[in-house]
Amino acid sequence: MSPFEHGEVFVLDDGGEVDLDLGNYERFLDIKLTRDNNITTGKIYQSVLEKERKGEYLGKTVQVVPHITNAIQEWIERVAMVPVDGKEGPADVCVIELGGTIGDIESMPFIEALGQFSYRVGPGNFCLVHVSLVPVLNVVGEQKTKPTQHSVRGLRGLGLTPNILACRSTKELEENVKEKLSQFCHVPAANIVTLYDVSNIWRIPLLLRDQKAHEAILKVLNLDSFARGPKLDEWVARATLFDALQDTVRIAMVGKYTGLSDSYLSVLKALLHASVDCRRKLVVDWVASTDLEDSTAIEAPDAHKAAWDLLKGANGVLVPGGFGDRGIQGKILAAKYARENNVPYLGICLGMQLAVVEFARSVMNLPEANSTEFDPNAKTPCVIFMPEGSKTHMGGTMRLGSRRTFFEVADCKSAKLYGNVSYVDERHRHRYEVNPDMVPEFENAGLQFVGKDETGRRMEIIEIPNHRYFVGAQFHPEFKSRPSKPSPLFVGLIAASSGQLDRLLQGSCNGHVVSTKHSLSNGAYTSTVHQNGHAKKLANGLSNGTYYPNGNGVHA
Repeated sequence: MSPFEHGEVFVLDDGGEVDLDLGNYERFLDIKLTRDNNITTGKIYQSVLEKERKGEYLGKTVQVVPHITNAIQEWIERVAMVPVDGKEGPADVCVIELGGTIGDIESMPFIEALGQFSYRVGPGNFCLVHVSLVPVLNVVGEQKTKPTQHSVRGLRGLGLTPNILACRSTKELEENVKEKLSQFCHVPAANIVTLYDVSNIWRIPLLLRDQKAHEAILKVLNLDSFARGPKLDEWVARATLFDALQDTVRIAMVGKYTGLSDSYLSVLKALLHASVDCRRKLVVDWVASTDLEDSTAIEAPDAHKAAWDLLKGANGVLVPGGFGDRGIQGKILAAKYARENNVPYLGICLGMQLAVVEFARSVMNLPEANSTEFDPNAKTPCVIFMPEGSKTHMGGTMRLGSRRTFFEVADCKSAKLYGNVSYVDERHRHRYEVNPDMVPEFENAGLQFVGKDETGRRMEIIEIPNHRYFVGAQFHPEFKSRPSKPSPLFVGLIAASSGQLDRLLQGSCNGHVVSTKHSLSNGAYTSTVHQNGHAKKLANGLSNGTYYPNGNGVHA
């Protein structure tokens, strides 16, 4: 019997993070997950320690097995009963992503827990998909199966037997390679699928459908009699349309973590959602904020010039969130450039705060304006530490999660982009905020705070009315951007950067503003990425400037 009254377990073991996490699937499948859907090592150990402190173990010695492993299983069973698709009742299938590399000591409790779990629920209620790399030797073009053989052997030694192999490779697996894997890994050849390079991520479901991966999963879970054909017409339309995009839109991403693009993965995805919704092929120009600063002009004039050339060549500017004082002046300069030259600008969290600081310095003639994050003794503190925050404990003291923002100006661009609603709920992650005591001065100088919290004291959205598009948000709109529902503020940035904003605002209606032709969504994009004027050198050795954030696309 399955522990779930109505469902089965589908486990994806993929060599990613150590913890059990479905964050990527939330964006990909357009479902709504909660913090409980992310099972981290810290959460598990904390829950066990709390139980021990309450005396629930009756003085027993608390051990990894069975207490930690039981806690993991209990967490899975509890969360699996919570619907995430907006429908009533528990889900039919629970999908679990078990990250990490087989053999890592960090993932041992999770692997042991799932081993116990699979034995307890029995065959037909548990399907394990093992994702493994099948590298190709460029010299001879041979697909090597040894890494997969070793990882499967290690997995079996830990008590888990894969039902399906998902082999990541640059090209489709050859038949003899499949037969070899089947023989040495004890997996039927029909249950071995290839995840090879495609032009965009929307083609992955089509790839899996063509290889009958869904049939293999349904067979393992004894769901054949309930199965219906996959409805992938929408995916086909999106994949085809994405590949047909020709007109580009260039967005300058000004940050200090530009050497590791995954630091801005959610922002990149939100940009992609919006750009495809606006029928534009996204090109991201990475601009290291430190290279925009005057000090770089002296130390590395070529890098300084290249950074400014990229910024000036972009159709729009985006300054994402961040922490620490490195590169802050460069971000302020980017906001100033966008404001003075009527270039579309979107500032997120810190990007909004620095836009406020720049406005105070340049427009209000307050040269000593600053955030107390960077200067605790600032004479003109435009951005201050939130009074309810803690300066001694960093963990769990941010203003986190979904908060409500009320629109103060009904006809502002942001309100129209959100569909002329009176309020929106967006996710937050910050410790500092705009100084509410200075708000009247800012508004008298022409900076509008069009969105505020329920108290009216916390500033959520800024705009400059006579600017093409100059918007800052204290929340993180990228966190709720979805395939079929791109973030309205990101859509506004892309639309303004491609000359479509006026038409888009005229078509605003109740709910999110959507394009009139298609409803588009997520996926990896193929775009030219520059690091201050040069093709970006990526970790996988690609250096021709073609960037695939999820490893998708054909590299020429």
